[in-house]
Amino acid sequence: MCLDVESVVETKSNQLLLKALHFGASDIYIEPAPNQYIIHFRKYGKLFPAGHYPIHLGERIISYFKFKSSLDISEKRKPQSGSFEESLSDHLYAFRVSTLPSVYKRESLVIRLFLQNASYPISSLCYFRHSAENLLRLVSNHQGLILFCGATGTGKTTTLYSLAKYCSETLGRHVISLEDPVENSQSHMLQIQVNERAGITYASGLKAILRHSPDVILIGEIRDEETAQIAVRASLSGHLVLSTIHAKDTVNCIYRLRDLNVSLEEIRQAVIAIIAQCLIPTQDSDGRKAIYEILAGDFLNEAIKAAMEGKEYRLPVEQTLEYQITWIDSGEHHATSNR
Repeated sequence: MCLDVESVVETKSNQLLLKALHFGASDIYIEPAPNQYIIHFRKYGKLFPAGHYPIHLGERIISYFKFKSSLDISEKRKPQSGSFEESLSDHLYAFRVSTLPSVYKRESLVIRLFLQNASYPISSLCYFRHSAENLLRLVSNHQGLILFCGATGTGKTTTLYSLAKYCSETLGRHVISLEDPVENSQSHMLQIQVNERAGITYASGLKAILRHSPDVILIGEIRDEETAQIAVRASLSGHLVLSTIHAKDTVNCIYRLRDLNVSLEEIRQAVIAIIAQCLIPTQDSDGRKAIYEILAGDFLNEAIKAAMEGKEYRLPVEQTLEYQITWIDSGEHHATSNR
């Protein structure tokens, strides 16, 4: 009987993954309600209802995904995160799993879906051709810190992977990443996963990576002071460092670094670009592409100088994401789509 139940749970779980993949979802949400579990799929930033499960089945499905992700099945009071791989529909996928306890004394679970070894030319990701050219020009630097900011689900990791592939395959550079967790296996770089139970934190992992003579270091996220300081030192000692950071926009990223105890002088010496991105629907397909707000060169120098003088800095309006979105919505870009 137990084997029959396990078989049903495994079948239902795989059916859920396949349904999400066929729908084109980026995330699956399994959330507790008073008398059931509610399922939603996220696609292009929007949530869509995707069914429901009885409580007993929902709990077993969550336990199944926790087991697949090497999480502690018995621990239901603390958030956990992990990942697993599965071959479905003749493709290998990675699934990032996160749990969170709720007021119903039952867990919610979110699964993010990734096609393994998927990487795309940067030109295919960008709405504007000149954005791709600017990004490739920036990563052609041999050292410095390039930071990406933006809301969750705006494609920052996809952009980072694409640029890392360009550095490895086109520029012939040795690329090592440190991620929590590794979201997508990439054959063109050495990927290290944060594992705090094994003593691999962002800070300790970054120190170890520096002993492996990388040319380019990809850090999944700068979260704390120690990681920020090591990233800055690495970028000042002959390494190109790519990472993400939580900040509202490019200019506010400077103040976020200050919050992490990075001095304005260190920012001036280390940072070569701060990039905010968001995704917008394309006109001729069901997909989305990225637009970028790039704070670099003279604009970056002016922003840092303003911060040093205690003044407010505003990026020229035509460089901002808001301006680009308005310009696209106006339809003017159809006449100059390759500007």
